[in-house]
Amino acid sequence: MNTILKQAGLHDIYAKIEAGERISAEDAERLYASPFLPLIGWLAGQVRERINGKKTWYIYNQHINYSNVCTNLCKFCAFGKEKGAPLSYEMSIEEIVSRIRERKDEPITEVHIVGGLHPDLPYDYYLEMLRAIKRERPEIHIQAFTCVEIAHIAKIGGKSIEDTLKDLVEAGLGSIPGGGAEVFSPRIRERLCPNKLPGKDWIEVAKTAHKMGIHTNATMLYGHIETIQERIEHLMALRDAQDETKGFLCFIPLAFHSKNTQLEGISQTDGVDDLKTIAISRLVLDNFPHIKAYWVMLGQKVAQIALSFGADDLDGTILEEKITHMAGAETAQAMSRAEIERLIRNAGFEPVERDTLYRPV
Repeated sequence: MNTILKQAGLHDIYAKIEAGERISAEDAERLYASPFLPLIGWLAGQVRERINGKKTWYIYNQHINYSNVCTNLCKFCAFGKEKGAPLSYEMSIEEIVSRIRERKDEPITEVHIVGGLHPDLPYDYYLEMLRAIKRERPEIHIQAFTCVEIAHIAKIGGKSIEDTLKDLVEAGLGSIPGGGAEVFSPRIRERLCPNKLPGKDWIEVAKTAHKMGIHTNATMLYGHIETIQERIEHLMALRDAQDETKGFLCFIPLAFHSKNTQLEGISQTDGVDDLKTIAISRLVLDNFPHIKAYWVMLGQKVAQIALSFGADDLDGTILEEKITHMAGAETAQAMSRAEIERLIRNAGFEPVERDTLYRPV
């Protein structure tokens, strides 16, 4: 193997990984440029097995997207709509509780809640949403509101991020999903989402949550107009933040889908880019416990292969996911436990059902 790595020009990176040393931004750039995809996957697999062994995690969860009305209207988003637009919607608290109630007999451990930045929903709407879900199903973990939504809710309430998080936790919030990070590059945000919370502020919201004991995830939306260097800068910023707070549970690379967005026509990412991004994320983010292959965006087949390229989580059963499917995803909207476990076992790994905090169920 050493000879093959030397021939591929990756031996020095392997030496760092073997010694438990960090790879640099320059190393990551070389990995992206390398044509030796199986070797990159093998390197990431070494780190994956060191951290998680053969375990591959999944969760029995439910998604609720409470509204797609949004003031940001990012160019890469097919989900967000202006208030009053033909496809816009907002759910009442009663409708949200009804969605929880109709699946009450299922062994769901997490409800995952995200939506747009609605200009009119009051501060108390978000608190009452959490309280109502907890009244209906006290045992369920609520992972809700991206860092962008948290900042929006705080602004509506005229409160600090910390006080807003205290209120949300008291109402039932358990953890925060990783969306809204996109790519932190100011150039990208200026061109694609100028109204969105800046990348540095996204990180500050996450760090504030971590310091309060609230775990979050992190994402990166790739495959649109960003450069490889901007992807790597994004990963490095997350690594630095995790060094400081240790509050990120999982990193989720999100492959861009352009259908029905203002960027429609941009080619979808291919399997090589998807697998390289998963693997390089695992190698760069050495302080993140988990890397997710989000099957909704990758497709089941690529997600399955990604388990040998550094990923140790397939997400979950899901159901009712709207954001990716409105952008043209052709994947199913749900997978059963049996389907997920079959994918994991056939890839040579051990399926482990988890809760949100990665405790085995």
